[in-house]
Amino acid sequence: MEKKHYNDFGSWIRERLGGKVQKISIDAGFSCPNRDGAKGVGGCIFCDNKTFSPSYCRGTKNVREQLTEGINFFKRKYNDVKYMAYFQSYTNTYASVEKLKRLYEEALNVENVVGIVIGTRPDCVPNTTLDYLEQLNRQVFMIVEYGIESVNNHTLAKIRRGHTFECSQDAIARTAERGILVGGHLILGLPGETREDNIKAAEEISKTRIDILKLHQLQVVKDTALADEYMKERFHVYDVDEYIELVASFIQHTRHDIVFDRFASQSPSDMVIAPKWGIKSHEFTDKLDNHLRLNEIFQGQLITD
Repeated sequence: MEKKHYNDFGSWIRERLGGKVQKISIDAGFSCPNRDGAKGVGGCIFCDNKTFSPSYCRGTKNVREQLTEGINFFKRKYNDVKYMAYFQSYTNTYASVEKLKRLYEEALNVENVVGIVIGTRPDCVPNTTLDYLEQLNRQVFMIVEYGIESVNNHTLAKIRRGHTFECSQDAIARTAERGILVGGHLILGLPGETREDNIKAAEEISKTRIDILKLHQLQVVKDTALADEYMKERFHVYDVDEYIELVASFIQHTRHDIVFDRFASQSPSDMVIAPKWGIKSHEFTDKLDNHLRLNEIFQGQLITD
């Protein structure tokens, strides 16, 4: 297989854990300070967790049940695979250390689960939580994944995110200082952001101690505040070719050692208002890889410092 022109998560995790690894998403019943009134109500303007939660991932089942069902689902597709418990829905550090310990360790006691990924917000990791995660990290493979979304504070306020980029920078630094692998999530194409703003995001995030990065295109999903705004303003959303060119440039401006976990997201087609791409995630990645090869584009090649 030809080597990719960027650090891809699949190859990186196989090296780390010695084989194919599949994440199993979990809804552990957490809330979010941007929904329960602590920071806001209604959540971010783009948010609808149903768009990225698989059918087995439902908060009505306990952690063990969700993991077992997810493992049984993937067993039909793959042989000789290891699993990571992915606490994905909402804010998965938004609870007491005692509750976190119970839920995380329930997941890690399921057979063939070799690691844990914890999705959360950068404003929900007090030092007491990070102290516990530091201890757990010594025992098991772990990634803490922060929803950063944008490096632009004006954009973060507009999308009702409830935190600043400085908050993300601080959370990344405090997590990395404890020896924990740090992931981050950015959305490209948020309302009001230009192509240049998105390239700046690559440069700014590269200055942090982040290890792993997920990107995805802005998707306007039904029954969200973003959908209401889109119906009024019809702001620009990227088509496939535009987005591939943008991501290629983003990769060129990204620090060499950052691992790319994902470049695009695929919400259920009946929930998406725009953009309507009509291709699967793996097809998008194939198109991106071909574009990078044909144009001799490599990760980090336009970093100037």
